[in-house]
Amino acid sequence: MDKLNAGYHEVKKDIVVAHGETAPALQEASSILKQRKEIENKQRLLDAFKGHFLMSEDEVAALTQTAEPVDKAFFDALNKAKKISQDCELLLGFENQTLGSELMEQTSKNINLGFQKLYKWIQREFKTLNLENPQMNSSMRQALRVLAERPSLFQNCLDFFAEARERILSDSFYAALTGASTSGIEDRSVKPIDMAAHDPLRYVGDMLAWIHSAMVSEREALEILFVAEGDELAKGLKTGRDAEVWRLVADENDDAGDFNALRALHDLVDRDISGASRILRQRVEQVIQTNEEIIPAYKLANLIGFYHVTFDKLLGKDSSLLESMIGLQTEAMRQFKGLVRDRIATLQAEFQQPPSDLGPPHFLQESLDQVQSFVQTYDTSLTSAEDRESGFDDVLTETFDPFMVGCENIAKSMKSPDGFIFLLNCRLVAMSALGSHDFTSSRLDPLREQKEAESQKLVENQHRFFREESGLEPLIKSIEEKTEETLDVSQLRQASQVLDDFLPSALMDAVERLKHLQDSSLARKITAEAAEKFCTNFEDLEDTVIEGDDGSEDEPGSLRSAFPRTTAEIRVLLS
Repeated sequence: MDKLNAGYHEVKKDIVVAHGETAPALQEASSILKQRKEIENKQRLLDAFKGHFLMSEDEVAALTQTAEPVDKAFFDALNKAKKISQDCELLLGFENQTLGSELMEQTSKNINLGFQKLYKWIQREFKTLNLENPQMNSSMRQALRVLAERPSLFQNCLDFFAEARERILSDSFYAALTGASTSGIEDRSVKPIDMAAHDPLRYVGDMLAWIHSAMVSEREALEILFVAEGDELAKGLKTGRDAEVWRLVADENDDAGDFNALRALHDLVDRDISGASRILRQRVEQVIQTNEEIIPAYKLANLIGFYHVTFDKLLGKDSSLLESMIGLQTEAMRQFKGLVRDRIATLQAEFQQPPSDLGPPHFLQESLDQVQSFVQTYDTSLTSAEDRESGFDDVLTETFDPFMVGCENIAKSMKSPDGFIFLLNCRLVAMSALGSHDFTSSRLDPLREQKEAESQKLVENQHRFFREESGLEPLIKSIEEKTEETLDVSQLRQASQVLDDFLPSALMDAVERLKHLQDSSLARKITAEAAEKFCTNFEDLEDTVIEGDDGSEDEPGSLRSAFPRTTAEIRVLLS
């Protein structure tokens, strides 16, 4: 046991000595391992920081180098740069802001270079963009969505695009007109619109149809950009404007800068077509000023009005093309009215000469033929229902009213019933020319009333003819006036003789008086109404005769024996 204890103590002594010698090394190793772990944690943190807040050389190159394409790598790099810039705001919240400010400065520089690269790339793409076969690829739409975050660059791109499209469409319109490009190169596949210049209506119609077709194609192509991507563009523009310093001091209620996709589309199409519309206006004005015929002048004004309504639906009211169309329509109507007034001035002599057959005068027939053409043309127009009557009323004031007034003036110098017959013929043919249209009611309704008034005047004239030619006028008049005079047998006998001579041909003579009335059924109606009134008068006269005899009508020398005719006989003879 002593030996074992001595050995144990000896080993323990060696172990204590060994521990004493290795303790410093173990402590140092432990410290080193702890430091290594800390360094590894910092390394992972640094790698994560670098991966989130720093861009690789390839990403920086894809974002800023103009030699690199604008593709998915570019947009990914730009999105990362914007995310870094946004997250750098968190670093600025710490006490040491140096790192955050340096990162934000470098990132902002890269973002600005990226937007400049995108701006130039879009401009290059716009130069080669073919809208006649519109295939807006996804890269172009994405590029515009992203560029909208820089409103000034986005607007510059739109201006550049509008200028380029204006030149292209102007050159295309010129080529369509002349069959040759602006440089003088002839295109035999195109039939020049100028070949139809001899026909003003077709010439203007072809030009307006070309403008309409170009507008529709332009709108359809640009809808892909501004309507399909309208919400995204609006968000991008709002983000960009809110980041601009000068917007921060603007009125919070100012919505003037809000992006409206449809309004932007209308504005861009209007700007694209503005060059061609200037050429159109010059040529249409020349056609309007050189035309000297009334009907083509009106059809020309109506054609311009048709396209005015069509363009209004495509572009809205606030467009330069609509202003041009309004001006052209006003000019065309002014020329039309001037030609009508010149025509009226040359017909002043005819306004004093009544026709021998009491029919509508030649100047009225000619004017009504024109009015019929105007009615047919206007009926096919696109004028809204509430404006149709007022829109055509101005035309009738110039082309219809002066000629009807001329007919009324002629009638004033004519004897009755010729004057009444003449006016009735004029009003009947006018009603037929105007037709039953909602936009002619302002003239048709008064014409119908005037026709009835003239018919009643003819009825009264025919009634007076029956009374006077029958020899019964004095007797009927005394009954109507209820005079105290008694009927005289000799007077009745004489009146009866005149009546007997009148009755056989009375109806034929009355109809003959209205032979110039062009509506024979109306003439028969007027005569029948006048005959009925005469029969009523005769019935009153017969009753008076019977009352005068006081029951002694069968005795010789009675009133009835001197005046034997009955109302029934008169009705039969005049029916």
